[in-house]
Amino acid sequence: MVKRISHKDSSCGAARPLDAIGDWWSLLIVRDAFDGLRRFGEFQKDLGLAKNILAARLRNLVVHGIMETVPASDGSPYQEYVLTEKGRGLFPLLVALRQWGDEFFFEPDEAHVLLVDKENGLPVRKLELLSQDGRVLRPEDTVVRSLPDSAANA
Repeated sequence: MVKRISHKDSSCGAARPLDAIGDWWSLLIVRDAFDGLRRFGEFQKDLGLAKNILAARLRNLVVHGIMETVPASDGSPYQEYVLTEKGRGLFPLLVALRQWGDEFFFEPDEAHVLLVDKENGLPVRKLELLSQDGRVLRPEDTVVRSLPDSAANA
């Protein structure tokens, strides 16, 4: 098996988070947490994941501050896993991934789940990347630039 390379020192905002969420199980655990799952057994039942793999992924999510453990809400001696603010910040990423999957991985008439607004039951509007002045941005409208250390810390 190839050893994973850490991106913790990368200057790229896309590479650095991959140490925390760079495998499919971690994102699926986060997805399930958004869907209300909190207990180890709930994650394992939904994902069908080996206990040792699930434990390692949950531990990694906790270490990276994406999830935290809290006493069980029912007063039992168990612990539950809940998303932190940092973890809840992954919501737009999961919505974008879901919408991309809906567009490119299903046939037009193929049944699948759909993310809807609880208030009105309508599908969530497709995410768009907007410029500071409100224009829709495409990949060719952007460029990556390095920030000097002092600007990055301001």
